[in-house]
Amino acid sequence: MKEKLLEKFAELFGDAEGVKVYFAPGRVNLIGEHTDYNGGHVFPCALTIGTYGAARKRTDNKLHFYSMNFERVGMQEAAVDALEKEKDSDWTNYPKGVMWTFAKRGYEMPCGLDLVLFGNIPNGSGLSSSASLEVLTGFILRDLYGFDVTNTDLALIGQYAENNYNGMNCGIMDQFASAMGKKDNAIFLDTATLSYEYAPIELEGAKVVVTNSKVKHSLVNSAYNQRRSECETALSELQNVADIKGLGDLSEEEFEKYKTAIKDDVRVRRAKHAVYENRRTIRAVEALKNNDIVLFGELMNASHVSLRDDYEVSCEEIDILVDEAWKISGVIGSRITGGGFGGCTVSIVKDEAIDTFKEQLGKAYEEKTGKTAEFYIVEIGDGPYIL
Repeated sequence: MKEKLLEKFAELFGDAEGVKVYFAPGRVNLIGEHTDYNGGHVFPCALTIGTYGAARKRTDNKLHFYSMNFERVGMQEAAVDALEKEKDSDWTNYPKGVMWTFAKRGYEMPCGLDLVLFGNIPNGSGLSSSASLEVLTGFILRDLYGFDVTNTDLALIGQYAENNYNGMNCGIMDQFASAMGKKDNAIFLDTATLSYEYAPIELEGAKVVVTNSKVKHSLVNSAYNQRRSECETALSELQNVADIKGLGDLSEEEFEKYKTAIKDDVRVRRAKHAVYENRRTIRAVEALKNNDIVLFGELMNASHVSLRDDYEVSCEEIDILVDEAWKISGVIGSRITGGGFGGCTVSIVKDEAIDTFKEQLGKAYEEKTGKTAEFYIVEIGDGPYIL
């Protein structure tokens, strides 16, 4: 990949003298969905697929962005002192948003840069291509300009940029998983405090399989921000009767005791998901520590039902993938992963059942939807690094 990027860089800018090549991963979340902005726990891991960037400082204040994934768009230009947002569909809003956030924090870029990118995360798959690009940009800025920020800062900067520059009211999980990833480990993160621990993913005789529905989600324009708003309203109603900072502070029993304070049935269901999903995530990590992979799978399945019925972020195609996966012998658990409204499912599948899983599920999905699913046997990788 490094050679391809350097070749393209030289083609665009005359030479590749002094160019450095970087990588930041995408992520998949094993369990703990839509809990990260509700003060709950999440359990993602970084992937070995992600976004690559070749970068070099300039002597002027110009910024040149080029993506090998959007070659038809061609070279995009901006300036260090003019980082205004362009139209919503412009992919450069992700790196520019990070640069804008650095500047807001007092980290001014003294000069521009040339940046050539390539991502191998399937577009619209829900495996966090945007967070990967944000973390990559922050990592490059830190390295090239010597900015004094930690990897946790890179995650927070990426989230701030996505919230405030791109208008997507996401939680911290995606950027944190990309910035803090560790090979063969998932991250058990308390999003209320940002305290975390690495949990080795040792699935004896099984693998994590991601299935891409090929249904693209557009989260900024979707119901994601609405879900967050519903949870915030439910929280403020619950705070009239309970001393809590976030929905993640409640146990299931406490939620059932106080839920009549929420004045709308839809908000009751949204809050119920946030509370119950948080508890499921805590139990799932405990199950993994006890090598109880069967219980982990059951909790994944319950997570999907809650996301489908209470949080209503699934869609017909995803439900078909999950329902059909549950029928296949050797599938330990399967659920939607990511923000929802399309994207991917994540399943834990016994080694001997993987070929059957891909064949049976692929066939059933195509028969019912006319779409061809894609399967990725997941490898859990590290956070950002220089190639």
